[in-house]
Amino acid sequence: MSVELPFAPVDSLIRGHAGDLRVSAGAAEELARRIQRHGAILAVDAAAAAREDGRKTLMASDFEGVVGPRDDTAPDRRGDLALPVAPVDRIARLEIDDRFRVSEDARVALAGVLEAYAADIADGAAVLAEHAGRRTVQAEDIQTYVTLVE
Repeated sequence: MSVELPFAPVDSLIRGHAGDLRVSAGAAEELARRIQRHGAILAVDAAAAAREDGRKTLMASDFEGVVGPRDDTAPDRRGDLALPVAPVDRIARLEIDDRFRVSEDARVALAGVLEAYAADIADGAAVLAEHAGRRTVQAEDIQTYVTLVE
């Protein structure tokens, strides 16, 4: 499986949660793969909800159980996200039928969900690296944390 998400924003996200720790390239790659897998699963669930409503477009509300109700008076969150929206759109389309479209609001909502998911993993991986006495967050920290919380 190729990874749609560039590693640079994922690396930055981990660094933002790792404090003074360094981040290995393997950790960024592992987290990018996990984000992609999680995003594809969420999109499949969103497509099922859209299908039940007779729609061909995934909407932010299809992610409502994950992100909460959307506040239309809130400013656009796209600029607040570390993860780029275009790759998130490609991630959303990986496992869903080609007849579905993904609205801009759904892309931003999914990016927000995936960013929160990644931040949680990055925090946990940093704790594991520190506990192991290392100064670098490694792929094994990502893998171990995910295994512990699943």
